[in-house]
Amino acid sequence: MRAFNAELSKLFSLPGIWLAFLIGAFAPALISALDSIAQKEEIIAGVSTRLSEVGYIGLALGVQGVIILGVLAVSSEYLTESSESGGGQQITTSLTVVSSRIHFLLAKAGAVTVISILLCIVAIMTTVSVSHLILGEYAPAFEWSRLIGAICYWTFTALLALGITFLTKNGILPLAVLIINSSVVSFSVLLYRVTKLAFYLPDRAGAEMFMFTDNTSTGSLFDRFHTPFTGGLVMFAWVVVVFIIAAIVFHRRDVAA
Repeated sequence: MRAFNAELSKLFSLPGIWLAFLIGAFAPALISALDSIAQKEEIIAGVSTRLSEVGYIGLALGVQGVIILGVLAVSSEYLTESSESGGGQQITTSLTVVSSRIHFLLAKAGAVTVISILLCIVAIMTTVSVSHLILGEYAPAFEWSRLIGAICYWTFTALLALGITFLTKNGILPLAVLIINSSVVSFSVLLYRVTKLAFYLPDRAGAEMFMFTDNTSTGSLFDRFHTPFTGGLVMFAWVVVVFIIAAIVFHRRDVAA
């Protein structure tokens, strides 16, 4: 518990964490607002084929905040301190206090999980409010089961970011790849028309916990392939595999390096 509390304290002390909070809380609402405005006429006319996606699409694409959170949680440990502070790295101090690297990794993952859940709840509140403000009575129903799926999706995404950064020891590469994948062009979007293996990528499978349509004739990226439960299992499996690899690498890594 002490290690967990220490990791929470360290996260809240990072200047960049407030950018993660700001993006995580409002980016989904902004995306949903733009999508609602673009779809409003078709929705009111009753001809929209994407009504079930409006609102939720912000939660699917607006995960940059928790990506930043997961990356910062690890990359901050490997930043070289100023010469006045001795020129060392935080990771050395952290592992002096918490001798077990597995406990250290789990404590950090626990802190990221708690903050990701809270941040997603805030994002849900802002997204639902914006969707109802713009669409009024035409706003899609926000079901608790799908909202819980969105929370799981955000949490798993943050943990993937954390695990990948443990492997790289540097935040630039995982941050760039994950941000581009979640907001510019998804690897699953590029591959899903070529091979069905794309449906097993973590972002695509995880999104099906809350973001899907039942009509496969619409041509939407989010036409259902997995059930919400199966999609969650696939994404969770990715998290487990990445964490096992990260734990092995982290356990064997020379801290002085």
